[in-house]
Amino acid sequence: MSHDTKKTNGNKYSLREPEFYNIWRRIFLFIVTHIFYMIRFKLVYRLEVYGRENIPKGNDFIIAANHLSTLDPPLVCAVINKGVAYMAKKELFQNPFMRWWLDWLGAFAVDREKLGVSTIKTVKTIKETGWVLGIFPQGTRQEPGEISNITKGFASLAKSTKCGILPVGITGTQEVKRFPFTGKIIVRIGKVIPYSNNVDEMVENWGMAIQNLTGFKYNREHASI
Repeated sequence: MSHDTKKTNGNKYSLREPEFYNIWRRIFLFIVTHIFYMIRFKLVYRLEVYGRENIPKGNDFIIAANHLSTLDPPLVCAVINKGVAYMAKKELFQNPFMRWWLDWLGAFAVDREKLGVSTIKTVKTIKETGWVLGIFPQGTRQEPGEISNITKGFASLAKSTKCGILPVGITGTQEVKRFPFTGKIIVRIGKVIPYSNNVDEMVENWGMAIQNLTGFKYNREHASI
């Protein structure tokens, strides 16, 4: 594949227009998260959710949760009960099935090394729709017990789009369970962190909020801020 083709494909899946977030993708997302996954969460993991009253009624906010497992994205969608558009590393879109799956779930491709212009445009586009942006500031899955390896890209996006940050603390998804009522997932939703021009301050506020919501220790030394 030529360099030009790769660049074109990257732009195709990183730049989304408002019409992309249509009713059909919303229905597909609802079926996947609220029916397929939610049955599993309630039957196997005995899901408990606290702080739903902190979820804003509009969509002028970015959801930022800690990350323990592959269950986290559908879990957040089901709990927040909104269309949540996630950033996904561009490499995932090279796989035909994953590309189809992520596309229908409303995800868009990003380069983890830098936030491109198309990424910022897509985030602003999402704000124009009924969807919200979902981000895991730690980037990849982390071991429970510590909040570390935080990158400040989510706070920079909050600043550029003038969106608050909704902290979501997750515990229990790292434990793989298959039998009914053998697991325990707890989701705690904190109060919105107002956006500001101080990116580092927003990162600090998010780390402290997740520490309070999960009981995990916020490790500033391992935060990439």
